[in-house]
Amino acid sequence: MASRRGQMLDGVLLLDKPEGLSSNHALQRAKRALDARKAGHTGTLDPFATGLLVCCLGRATKIAGSMLNADKGYVATVQFGQETDSGDLTGNIVSSAAAGFPGVAQDQLEAALVNFRGDIEQVPPMYSALKRDGKPLYEYARQGIELDRPPRPVTIYKLELLSFTGLEAQIVVQCSKGTYIRTLAQDIGRQLGCGAHLKALRRISVGPFLLDDAVGLEALQAMSAPQTTLIALDALPAGLLPATLKEKDEL
Repeated sequence: MASRRGQMLDGVLLLDKPEGLSSNHALQRAKRALDARKAGHTGTLDPFATGLLVCCLGRATKIAGSMLNADKGYVATVQFGQETDSGDLTGNIVSSAAAGFPGVAQDQLEAALVNFRGDIEQVPPMYSALKRDGKPLYEYARQGIELDRPPRPVTIYKLELLSFTGLEAQIVVQCSKGTYIRTLAQDIGRQLGCGAHLKALRRISVGPFLLDDAVGLEALQAMSAPQTTLIALDALPAGLLPATLKEKDEL
């Protein structure tokens, strides 16, 4: 029988995080649905963002470090004509294109995207969890304080246009750890000279894990045996599980 604190479950849950929940709230709801004692996730999604949240239970939390360093994939919707202080739709508008802005031409956008493929540098946004003097940058931002942030190297492996209306574009991005898609949208808008912000974001991959294999939170909560959705330790992709943990399993 499970204790009040939950069952000692080991494995990985691929969760499709819904819009409107923080990553931690989504994790806690999944943890309750599974009746699990110990769980953590491997990379935060903003509340407005959806998609793949890799949740590690029990001994599988040992892979969390390698997952934080994993490459990630996204489908992002970029809105042209307005820049916000946060880089996304939740922020305040800080600049707008001229009245009657007709949108951007597709050839202009395609030409701009070329400059963001490969190794680039990004200035991290003020609305981020990066810390300065022990305090996250977003706390300074909420006080109206902007600090100098040194640019950081990131790699964009893939940046392709999926759909385009002139005022809005949907792009697919494959990138290294530490890449801010909000900043990417903002930088593209600045290069085009019209401003832009991130309107929607969906994470489609984290390392070897894919959104296609994930389960939605509501579906998980409705299952009679949600534990069957877990990827067992011995079924994880090669190289993710620390050797010390593998050795224990083999004893």
